[in-house]
Amino acid sequence: MAVIETAEKMLPAGLRPIGGRTLRMLAAVLTERGEKAAAQRMALTAFSIRILSAALAFVSQIVLARLMGEYEYGIFVFVWVLVVVFGDLSCLGFHTAIIRFLPQYRAAGAFEEIRGLTGTARIFALLSGTAVLAAGTLGLHFFGDMIQVYYLVPIFIGLLAMPMIALGDILEGTSRANHWPVMALSPVYIVRPILIILFMLIAIAIGAEHTAVTAMQAALVATFVTALGQYAATLYRLRRHYDEGPRKVDFLAWFSVAFPIFLIEGVSFLLTNSDVVVVGIFLEPHDVAIYFAAAKTMALVHFINFSVKAASGPRFSSIIAEGDHGQLATAAIDAARWTFWPALGVGLAVLAAGHLLLSLFGGAFTSGYLVMAILLAGILAKSLVGPAETLLMMAGKQNLCVALYAGALTANVGLNLALIPHYGIEGTAIATASAMAVEAILLHLAVRRTLGIVLFAFASPSAATPEMRVR
Repeated sequence: MAVIETAEKMLPAGLRPIGGRTLRMLAAVLTERGEKAAAQRMALTAFSIRILSAALAFVSQIVLARLMGEYEYGIFVFVWVLVVVFGDLSCLGFHTAIIRFLPQYRAAGAFEEIRGLTGTARIFALLSGTAVLAAGTLGLHFFGDMIQVYYLVPIFIGLLAMPMIALGDILEGTSRANHWPVMALSPVYIVRPILIILFMLIAIAIGAEHTAVTAMQAALVATFVTALGQYAATLYRLRRHYDEGPRKVDFLAWFSVAFPIFLIEGVSFLLTNSDVVVVGIFLEPHDVAIYFAAAKTMALVHFINFSVKAASGPRFSSIIAEGDHGQLATAAIDAARWTFWPALGVGLAVLAAGHLLLSLFGGAFTSGYLVMAILLAGILAKSLVGPAETLLMMAGKQNLCVALYAGALTANVGLNLALIPHYGIEGTAIATASAMAVEAILLHLAVRRTLGIVLFAFASPSAATPEMRVR
């Protein structure tokens, strides 16, 4: 309280009422006990990490663009997006299923199930990632003549990273389920980007060429170092919390939940990244570079949704287990508000500095400013419903989410195919923003019909119906 009072006195007189309330709210979040406070602390920590990671990602992309030039940079970002997409999908939903089951097992004191779940998920990720690696290698062998020659070697290098990317996702889900946000988010979003740049600079210093191949080699080494380090740290912490002991494996029950989640998140992930993929298929690497730079710059807003989503999953799962509908409605609408208002403020600030930010990549990249403005409209539309997909998944509505995302993805791809030939990268931005708006509308309707919650950033928790319909 003494610190808060001192800080209030340092504020200008006009800002003291608002500043004081903000400081007291922050102090309450940091010191209070309970599930809500824990979720808010996790959101705040995840938010801070995502701010840092967004800055690091932005700087790293600028460095890579400057090192390689537009053409080689376009090749690298197209291939790296493909690698991350398929690496994440190779988990088949187990990284989110852990968040669904582990808090419930912990509440019930079922440590045998926790040990079985986390160990099985790690082994499954390595096996499935290796299977994707093998399938991709066979695909390159038999269909390589259908791919542009400048993509072949970078794709092969990227395939080698698949098992480690899958393992990293499982470890992230394990840490999120245990409310360890720093361990969950730091490796992939802070450590790996730093290592990619570091290894790229080392490679160039010893004589490597400034090409996408060199960048992919740096990314491969960084992925292995990050995943193995994260594995050692997570395993050590798990053993401290749950000790060694027998394991109970219920693979079919876990997989029956994980696979629908895979379909949901797979379609969602494809929806999020389909714009870069489609641009890479139909346009030249130069266009890929400009579009990706604009999208990456506007992605500074995306970390807000990610941060709230990271904290909301365990909280939603715990509330649903308790069967408290009123508390669930409050938590869901709070999450939507925590998503929309920061997204609006950050988005307008990024757009105001858009020309300056794009010029950091190179003079030609400023032509992507209109892309930024269009994408912001879509991001704000999506943020109005917050982490609605997480709420539905935690409530057991996985199959419904699959249908919703499939519809949004179909709209996105269809609009891309129709608009790219006439409007280029601006057409891709319009298609992506429109798909985000369709996604938000479908999610809002789904939550309202299945859970009886009017999920909207401007809604009141009292708008929820008195019965929680969770199956």
